Amino acid sequence: MLGILPRRCQRLDRISRRSKDGALIMDGSHNGALRHDGDRKRGRWYRCAAFLFLVPAAGILIGVLNRPGAWYAALNKPSFNPPDAVFAPVWTALFLMIAVAGFRTFEAEPRGTTMRLWGLQMILNFAWSPIFFSLHRMDVALGVIVALFAAILAFVWRQWAHDRLAAALFILYAGWVGFATLLNISLLRLN
Repeated sequence: MLGILPRRCQRLDRISRRSKDGALIMDGSHNGALRHDGDRKRGRWYRCAAFLFLVPAAGILIGVLNRPGAWYAALNKPSFNPPDAVFAPVWTALFLMIAVAGFRTFEAEPRGTTMRLWGLQMILNFAWSPIFFSLHRMDVALGVIVALFAAILAFVWRQWAHDRLAAALFILYAGWVGFATLLNISLLRLN
């Protein structure tokens, strides 16, 4: 305890000065305070860059490792099945939106319920492709995508009052996952 006090005083002396009568005067222009603020802003940019890089990169990796292939091509598909070329650009844009929403949520409440919902939907999202395309388990994939859709809606509901932009980004995501859920149901019924 006694060792802590001198260190605090030393830190305080670095960001303050004393008047002739010994009174402590805080120096707001001291580099230490500015350096701390700069470090915090730089840390924020690093975290933002990490979200913007890692989320789409993980999504692309999952996609590359779990390609639809001949099994998917041979399935009977519903009339509203989009061309295969649509999926990669749509998911890339969605992963960027998911990353922005995740970053904003993390900055506001890194250990909160909404951030846990964000993490849960990422796990479910990344689990769906291997289950559907690699294991060929459309039934299990349907359960995963329904749970994913529920997690997305829960995220929007919780986030709406705190960060409408993050919630709005997930509304677009919910629309696509809702469509993908209908597609999963149709593929399961037709095959």
